[in-house]
Amino acid sequence: MTQFTLDDLEALVAERATASPDMSYTAKLLLGGPAKSAKKLGEEAVEAAIAAVLGDRDGLIGEAADVLYHLLVVLRGAGIGLGEVLAELERRTAQSGIAEKASRGPA
Repeated sequence: MTQFTLDDLEALVAERATASPDMSYTAKLLLGGPAKSAKKLGEEAVEAAIAAVLGDRDGLIGEAADVLYHLLVVLRGAGIGLGEVLAELERRTAQSGIAEKASRGPA
């Protein structure tokens, strides 16, 4: 059995995005526009942070899965592929995190 990857999840999101919103949660989220899927992403991120603070390992695993799924839905809605995000991560890891943050200028 091969390991499930983020590429697999991205493909699943793409497939389910084309289904009827009555049959697919992914399609329903996307139909609601960027605000609906972004709101869900934010909710899941907060739940993941709370699980981390509480030391709830199983909860954090579940919430992290939710965050990854909802992030890919948000990216899909914005027309951004996972490869673009990974390319940005690769670019950033070519230098230290401190140097990369400094290169962005003042916040």
